[in-house]
Amino acid sequence: MNHNRSASSTAALTLGAIGVVYGDIGTSPLYALKQVFANGHVPLTPDNVFGVLSLVFWTLTVVVSVKYVVLILRADNNGEGGLIAMLALASQAVRDRPALRRRLLLVGIFGTAIFFGDGVITPAISVLGAVEGLQVAAPGLHTWIVPITLVVLTALFMFQRHGTERVGKLFGPVMTVWFIVIAILGLMHIGDNPAILKSLMPHYALLFLLTHPAVGFIALGSVVLCVTGAEALYADMGHFGKRPIRLAWFGMAMPALLLNYFGQGAMLLADPSKVGNPFFQMAPPWALYPLIALATCAAVIASQALITAAFSVAKQAIQLGYLPRLRIQHTSEKETGQIYLPFVNWGLFVGIVIAVVLFGSSDALGAAYGITVTIDMLITTTMTFFVVRYAWKYAWWLAALATGFFFIVDFTFLAANIVKVIDGGWFPLLIGAFMFTLMMTWKQGRKLMSKSLRDDAIDLGGFLESVFISPPTRVPGTAVFLVSDQGLTPNALLHNLKHNKVLHERNLFVTVKHHEVPWIADRVCAEMRALGNDCWEITLNFGFKNEPDVPTALARLREHGCSVDDMDTSYFLSRDIVIPTLGGGMAAWREKLFAGMHRNAAAAADFLRLPTNRVVELGSKVEI
Repeated sequence: MNHNRSASSTAALTLGAIGVVYGDIGTSPLYALKQVFANGHVPLTPDNVFGVLSLVFWTLTVVVSVKYVVLILRADNNGEGGLIAMLALASQAVRDRPALRRRLLLVGIFGTAIFFGDGVITPAISVLGAVEGLQVAAPGLHTWIVPITLVVLTALFMFQRHGTERVGKLFGPVMTVWFIVIAILGLMHIGDNPAILKSLMPHYALLFLLTHPAVGFIALGSVVLCVTGAEALYADMGHFGKRPIRLAWFGMAMPALLLNYFGQGAMLLADPSKVGNPFFQMAPPWALYPLIALATCAAVIASQALITAAFSVAKQAIQLGYLPRLRIQHTSEKETGQIYLPFVNWGLFVGIVIAVVLFGSSDALGAAYGITVTIDMLITTTMTFFVVRYAWKYAWWLAALATGFFFIVDFTFLAANIVKVIDGGWFPLLIGAFMFTLMMTWKQGRKLMSKSLRDDAIDLGGFLESVFISPPTRVPGTAVFLVSDQGLTPNALLHNLKHNKVLHERNLFVTVKHHEVPWIADRVCAEMRALGNDCWEITLNFGFKNEPDVPTALARLREHGCSVDDMDTSYFLSRDIVIPTLGGGMAAWREKLFAGMHRNAAAAADFLRLPTNRVVELGSKVEI
């Protein structure tokens, strides 16, 4: 019975992985091979077709199958994956080397910022690539492609606030149908020209690169589009687990993708005139409109995966202190990971609309696509070296051997994409640079603000001793003072004593800390220290994937002798107003930017799940 239940669970997770993990990479046949040949930089000759297909096969094999599925999936952070999880793992491994740790954090945060550029380009190119099938079915509909794409994307982003709990169950079956269909389309054309399978031999790729080095280098910039979405393998590990992701790749996604790419190649050998849109040209006329509809559904699922990932990454960045608090809505009562961030949602939407209108076609967007993907791939490989060397304690030469080859491959793909910066690569890089500036400004601003507060603060222990020499009137109930730095007297307490001349029966001084691990168990979440006179200093520890729920965490302290009654508890917070000053720690424009971000950040009460009718906020000014 247990075996059957385990097999059933694995099958369900594998189906889910097909729908979520492989949505992005699964739609790459819509534009990848077309991007190689359609712009005219790579001549459409039989030798070039064999060479490019060989490159596609070995890129999928080396980058996805070997690097991500075999190596990277081993680098889990308490079962979690993704660039932030890898960054946390690597930075923890080198915590005794502060200078190296700072550099790794900088590189990792840059990679996280670049991800948002990818989050803009992927939905735009996927949906555009699907809707462009209308050009093949009815060339007269060409002018409707951009408007239809915008309608589909608008509907997708408007739907986000409802969550994907119900519709998400369709992702796996729809993508399974998609993979079966693209595999059948490929087989139909491979059957007409089985010689195309010779491209499996690596010497065709080598011959192509050696015979035409300049053309081959340009081709690499487009070939890498066949592995866009590979990072999702690692990022979604915590949702599905390693085994289902591996089964979904080797059992469904990889065979279907290869059959389709080789089918496109066989068709182009037979009829080079179909190079304009080889994917849709593979289908018989009667199947075009159903295929366009299926491709649009697959593109929407691929886009959904990126949008969901953007929500998750933004939340993790907030909890690690690299973004200000944003309003977070939970869209599922069962799954805590299903969240909706309105600001991120509509920010992505604006960026995607600009991309669709500015570039207008998947061909033009192909020039913008790839550079952010290759940067993140290179950063992941770099982080993996430090994990293998310092976390897993392997010898230096073995760590270099395990990651060096992949570093060379990733760097080569990045170099090939650098030439596309002028043609459109600047767009996602601009988005990434903007996000990186915001994240580093927020992190540095918080440090300056914390220093300013510490400089003006009073030691909590000494202050309480002086207060209880001649204690004020004690009133019934519990006061919870949220403090950013442990051991310092909160301004809210000073104001309460100064204006109300009273002290609560019980006083809790709570510091919330977020750590570079994904999860911290409830039983070890809280640390407490008695200060005497019914006062306690409490530290609540959360991982970057935990939900920071302060009332629930405090309720668990009852077993430690500190009873907190919800109906008898008030939460005191300090609402700080940041005042930029000349000669501070940042440039004037960055201080003004930080002040604006701080002013518009979501309320701490909402972020920490505090009951709104029991929160007291007291303002103070902080100069940085």
